Amino acid sequence: MTTVPENALVVSHLSKSVAGPDGPLTILQQTDFTVRAGESVAIVGASGSGKSTLLGLLAGLDTPSGGSVTLLGHDLSRLDEDGRAAVRQRHVGFVFQSFHLLPHLSALENVLLPLAGREDRALAIDCLQRVGLGERLQHTPRQLSGGEQQRVAIARAFACRPQILFADEPTGNLDARTGQQIIELLFAMNREQGATLVLVTHDPALAQRCGRSLRLDSGRLREPEA
Repeated sequence: MTTVPENALVVSHLSKSVAGPDGPLTILQQTDFTVRAGESVAIVGASGSGKSTLLGLLAGLDTPSGGSVTLLGHDLSRLDEDGRAAVRQRHVGFVFQSFHLLPHLSALENVLLPLAGREDRALAIDCLQRVGLGERLQHTPRQLSGGEQQRVAIARAFACRPQILFADEPTGNLDARTGQQIIELLFAMNREQGATLVLVTHDPALAQRCGRSLRLDSGRLREPEA
């Protein structure tokens, strides 16, 4: 049985700069925070504040300019791209605003994608049934509504039995009613598996459902005072 570290994420002096037309542009500066295993944390802030960049750094999809991220006991700064990918495959699930489904694959095939080498087909079907798509297994994304596509994305994320789930604006492309349904589904499945949840959102209702919120402001992550 895999041992879950007390802290799912430890972020130390994290910074990120990119080249701009007038020189380096700082997106994050000296960011420090910890997320305990099993927590649900919302990252909020103005558009363009770097929230998605931060999420990519936390998941090892991008590399920082300085500092470190320790994800489930793995110091990502000590791993190469293949090493970071291996950590994600074993421990991480993703839900994106734009769904990230392959258009030529069915709902079932999209959920099966990250499950190579596991008891996958029955698990994938079960996850799709849990999100209410048991009758839409062979439908491609173009045959599904936006809400249904996001349900496929959620099923794909949770099919991996992740220890930590990252969600980037999971309701951003959905109308209010469908977005609320997705919020309920996201937290219901999260409760079932007990995964740590870290999400980026503009949606106050979604942020309020989390146990804690962090605000990205002028390149720094701030935790509101109690």
